[in-house]
Amino acid sequence: MELTKNLSIVLPAYLEEENLRLLLPRINKVCSEITDTYEILVIDTEKAMDGTPNACNENGASYINRTGGNTYGAAIRTGVKSASGKKIIFMDADGSHHPEFIKSLYSEKDTSDVVIASRYMKGGHTENSPLLILMSKIVNWGFAFVLNIKCKDVSNSYRLYDGEKLKSLSLKCENFDIVEEVLYKLIKLNKGLVIKELPFSFKQRMFGETKRNLPKFIITYVFTLIKLRFMKIK
Repeated sequence: MELTKNLSIVLPAYLEEENLRLLLPRINKVCSEITDTYEILVIDTEKAMDGTPNACNENGASYINRTGGNTYGAAIRTGVKSASGKKIIFMDADGSHHPEFIKSLYSEKDTSDVVIASRYMKGGHTENSPLLILMSKIVNWGFAFVLNIKCKDVSNSYRLYDGEKLKSLSLKCENFDIVEEVLYKLIKLNKGLVIKELPFSFKQRMFGETKRNLPKFIITYVFTLIKLRFMKIK
């Protein structure tokens, strides 16, 4: 696909109509202030389960059904394939990633290949519970240490990517571990990849319930860590 837009904003969504109605106008406002050509892609479930199509239509966002299942990994792959931006920002649709931070991520587009909204560098913060913070830090430490990823926050999905580099990847993970898979494969396949972290405050979701299943979350992360450590990346 030819990359015709300066920026793509991609939001995987699963029953997030209420949040999207609040987020999409803010995203439009921010993007219109920083670039002339942008697109907002909402990657919904395989078939609509709420009023997300209407929320997109009313706010100038492209509504896209994910393919390959209703997993988070399928949403990411669909988003990567559908985006036409030279730069691509992925963000959550639950309100935990505030749209105004898009400006900060985009400001680093000319000096970095990946820009990460980092909860764990100096100045960063998260509103998650102590248990979730502990689990997140263990995941981050494990992936950074075992895979030699030199980042403070390897698991936050709020990131800006170089569109061409992102589209070159073959992504396999089905769950939230695809976030680490993306970063690791970019590093392995692009010598001298420039990664920048910016301090970020992670918020609680606005409406609805989390889609993360903690036991499944732990198991998939362990298997993904082992797989990425010993597989040949190509």
